[in-house]
Amino acid sequence: MRIRTVNLKHAVATLGVVLLLGVPAQAQDQDVLIEKLRTATPEEAANAQRDLEREWSRSGSAAMDLLLKRGREAMAVGDFDVAIDHLTALTDHAPDFAEGFHARATAYFRAELYGPAIDDLERTLALNPQHFNAIFGLAVMFEEFGRTRQAAQLYRRVLALNPHHENATKALEGLKKDGIGRTL
Repeated sequence: MRIRTVNLKHAVATLGVVLLLGVPAQAQDQDVLIEKLRTATPEEAANAQRDLEREWSRSGSAAMDLLLKRGREAMAVGDFDVAIDHLTALTDHAPDFAEGFHARATAYFRAELYGPAIDDLERTLALNPQHFNAIFGLAVMFEEFGRTRQAAQLYRRVLALNPHHENATKALEGLKKDGIGRTL
């Protein structure tokens, strides 16, 4: 399998612009839920994260929510081609729904289609710059491609949004053990 890394510069540039300038104003509900997650105690964090992810999974359309559900169900049983089909239908019909692109990026990644996964993560972050799971996914891919310094920066960004993100914490600790991602 050939890994396409040509989009990495574009991904970094897109993320930088999104994080610095922001993109269309996010719903007030999301901002409240993000702040709740940032300030949550460890005991409250799991519920706060679930509330936020539930909010992100609401497209506003029962039909689109059903496509998301079917795509996730197909991924859960390892049928990535079917998942990608459902999620492509979702992104075609709801091009402003960030979670549709994030879910499809996950399916692409699990199917080892890295170029399309990066494209969908970029689109997710253009639509929702606070989507810490998409930032985490991009960080994982950067680490996979040997771009460890950029991965460390992204893991720190995840933790700024969600200080209780266990996978980002573990990944950053792993990079620090290798001497990468330390702050002086």
